[in-house]
Amino acid sequence: MAARGHVQDPNDRRLRPIYDYLDNGNNKMAIQQADKLLKKHKDLHCAKVLKAIGLQRTGKQDEAYALAQEVAALEPTDDNSLQALTILYREMHRPELVTKLYEAAVKKVPNSEEYHSHLFMAYARVGEYKKMQQAGMALYKIVPKNPYYFWSVMSLIMQSISAQDENLSKTMFLPLAERMVEKMVKEDKIEAEAEVELYYMILERLEKYQEALDVVRGKLGEKLTSELQSRENKCMAMYKKLCRWPECNALSRRLLLKNSDDWQFYITYFDSVFQLIDESWTPPLEEEHSLEGEVHYSIEQAVKFIEERITEESKSTRPLRGPYLAKLELIRRLRCRGCNDEYKLGDPEELMFQYFKKFGDKPCCFTDLKVFVDLLPSSQYTKFISQLLEVIPLSSTTESEIALPADIKALQQHLCVVQLSRLLGIYHAMDKKQKLTVVRELMLRYHHGLEFGKTCLKTELQFSDYYCLLAVHLLLDLWLEEGEEMAVWQCLTLLEEGLSHSPSNAQFKLLLIRIYCRLGAFEPVAELYSSLDAKHIQHDTIGYLLTRYAESLGHYAAASQSCNFALRFFHSNQKDTSEYIIQAYKYGAFEKIPEFIAFRNRLNSSLHFAQVRTERMLLDLLLEANISSSLEESIKSMSLSPEEDDIPWKDLRDNRDLTVLFNWDPKDRDISEEHRKLSLEEETLWLRIRSLTLRLVSGLPTLSHSIQPKNSEKTAENGVSSKIDTIRSLLQQLEAAVDSGKKFLEQKIQYPVLGPPPTRMAGFFSNGSCQCQTSLFYLVSDIYELDTNGLEVQERIGNSFKSLIERLTDLFNKCKGDLIEVRDGTLKTQPNLLENLVFFVETISITQWVSSYCDGVLRPFKSNLQKKKKKKKETNVAMPPVFTHFLDYVTELQTLTSNVIDHIKGLEIILTALKLEELSLKDTLLLQVRTSIIRDDTEFWNGELGCDVCDSICCLICLQ
Repeated sequence: MAARGHVQDPNDRRLRPIYDYLDNGNNKMAIQQADKLLKKHKDLHCAKVLKAIGLQRTGKQDEAYALAQEVAALEPTDDNSLQALTILYREMHRPELVTKLYEAAVKKVPNSEEYHSHLFMAYARVGEYKKMQQAGMALYKIVPKNPYYFWSVMSLIMQSISAQDENLSKTMFLPLAERMVEKMVKEDKIEAEAEVELYYMILERLEKYQEALDVVRGKLGEKLTSELQSRENKCMAMYKKLCRWPECNALSRRLLLKNSDDWQFYITYFDSVFQLIDESWTPPLEEEHSLEGEVHYSIEQAVKFIEERITEESKSTRPLRGPYLAKLELIRRLRCRGCNDEYKLGDPEELMFQYFKKFGDKPCCFTDLKVFVDLLPSSQYTKFISQLLEVIPLSSTTESEIALPADIKALQQHLCVVQLSRLLGIYHAMDKKQKLTVVRELMLRYHHGLEFGKTCLKTELQFSDYYCLLAVHLLLDLWLEEGEEMAVWQCLTLLEEGLSHSPSNAQFKLLLIRIYCRLGAFEPVAELYSSLDAKHIQHDTIGYLLTRYAESLGHYAAASQSCNFALRFFHSNQKDTSEYIIQAYKYGAFEKIPEFIAFRNRLNSSLHFAQVRTERMLLDLLLEANISSSLEESIKSMSLSPEEDDIPWKDLRDNRDLTVLFNWDPKDRDISEEHRKLSLEEETLWLRIRSLTLRLVSGLPTLSHSIQPKNSEKTAENGVSSKIDTIRSLLQQLEAAVDSGKKFLEQKIQYPVLGPPPTRMAGFFSNGSCQCQTSLFYLVSDIYELDTNGLEVQERIGNSFKSLIERLTDLFNKCKGDLIEVRDGTLKTQPNLLENLVFFVETISITQWVSSYCDGVLRPFKSNLQKKKKKKKETNVAMPPVFTHFLDYVTELQTLTSNVIDHIKGLEIILTALKLEELSLKDTLLLQVRTSIIRDDTEFWNGELGCDVCDSICCLICLQ
């Protein structure tokens, strides 16, 4: 062994510089160093793999893979090579290759604990649960340690979770796992808490709740010590499953005696009391009430118990909120049941008043009382607020007539009252003049409150920030409900001022993002979102705030960047989650493994993920594919196929955080569960339309076309007919999706202002983009049949060309207008014009691709007719009218596009004035039309000279 170690030392020393270069990101030097080393030591496999890592990181994936396979084919067993290959395969996103690597190593070194454990973890990364079970048992036989045995048991549970057949899960996998654990229990080999947790998990999944309860209450349950009250919580869960309400009640009562501020046990206590009342339960005469002790089974006992907790709290050195809130919770439950015992607990209004006096200076006071405001009669709202204001120590100053707080405690109390006023709808009932008066008062209080935060760090929030937010909410009411345009500009002023004093306030930034986007000004939005520093899961939960508007307001670069940020997170999810699972196995956190799997599946089925991926590909085609050849290349690089639909429609999950913005609106104005469902339906319908559009575009280059009359058998052989059939099938699906979308919009749903933003679907239908794009794909179908049905479809094609130009012209007319209007000294923006312009650019891009396809069919068709004409020596035979129709169509298209570009140039002065000069609509449109659809001899179509610059008859516009 000593000799072998001495042999390895020189190699480690030689490889060290390569490792250092790779760690420092100097990949080229790492490759050079590896080459030098390999010249002297050709059999140093690790050097080859390290070179492959350098090649992979410099973008030479094929070379790296070839070099790695050379080494892998030799089935290395040295640790350096195996670890390096593992790193390389992970970076290549090929974890399945790691399993083959260690399978070979295990065969060569069958008694290696290290290689067996690496093999198990390699299987874990790819989710090979059956092989994990086998690898775990093989490892246990080599080294009989408990963790390895329970790795195998956990793999059985994972097989049961992933099994499609639930019956198979409960009859084979879970019972086998149970028998394996029982064997260890009988042999008294259970050592760790994680092993008991695993046993409990198996019994719970088998619905053997009594057995699971016996385990927790028995000797094995003594090992459950890592979490506070872990044993009690598990007992409580099993009591609920078994509907053993006496034990549930007694245990929750006992736990509340220990800690009367634990809210979860109050809920369980009340649930159990009312269950026992409904069941008319009475305690046994001679025996104990339950295994857990005394049981409360009447309202009187519950009332007395809560009163005792409040009395006990008054003697406590630390104020506890739980007993007071429990009293209000009990009142609410009694009201719901129509009981007359409610009066014994006091008046809810008085109880809430007393609670405010005790906890009003705590930020949590508002959220605590918010749950119980429905106990107050609406006629008492104003009186209640006045009562609260009376106990706040406010003092008038010479500078202001408004009474202001003298310290932070009084400020927090007043702020709580203001929030409650908004929640109770008092502000909503005010007229315009009253609301403006309240806004002025709130801002005065905000500025006064800044004095208390002079010593705050930039990362800390000012104590009075909520005053500013509430004032903005009132102004938003004036803007959206009463059409006061000045109110929204005042909102921006107040929020920007608030952000200057409190740079880390996410609520200011989020609200600014929503308002700027509603106004159509996207430039400041990207910077605001960036300053939020969204991390990990937030790309899924709040990313919609950015991606919804970036493209629709013409900022393609920002849209591309925001999509990339989101996609990077989603793509790394698979790899990262695998690492979490491996760590859970290593440290015995078995109960977390199913949670990690569910988390990964939830992200893979994310609605936002599907939307971002679809929009990103459409965006790439818009920005890069300006002629048919590059369209085909782009589609190949994206691995797009019109036949494949990889969106999990049935499992789509809406992970958006629709409550990320603070809201103090009453329930009737707040976002409801119905709004969430409708928003999800709308988003799904819009995603389906966009996905089908993408698939239709990706199908255009696949329509290879023969100029000879088609034979039905041959077309079935070469697959051409199947391609056009796919296009037609997708077109039918698009029509169905559009019809569903129109029916949905007929409901005229209005979401709350701070709720989910509506999709672009309404604009897509109303401005005519939908009709244009659909007719374009129908044109493809007609053109395809031109040489099959002869001249029968020519009239229909001609009408399609004419109709298409009319539709595009109408769409362009809806893009005209001023982006900003000044009426009676009031500034108003029209973001819908920008959105229409974006839809026009997209539609004109699809028009180019379809026109290119039309040219690909018409050109050989005309050549074929000309050849036949020469053979028959006929000079006076008129050519089919379809060629004239197409030439007229392209000429009109050129004129229309030129007009659009002139229009965009005319907008530049206004855009610059608004600091929106970053808008990339013009550049994108020019990119689409820069290259001509057809490039060939200028006399092909009508003998007239084409464009002087590019010699193309059908050039839409030529730019040097």
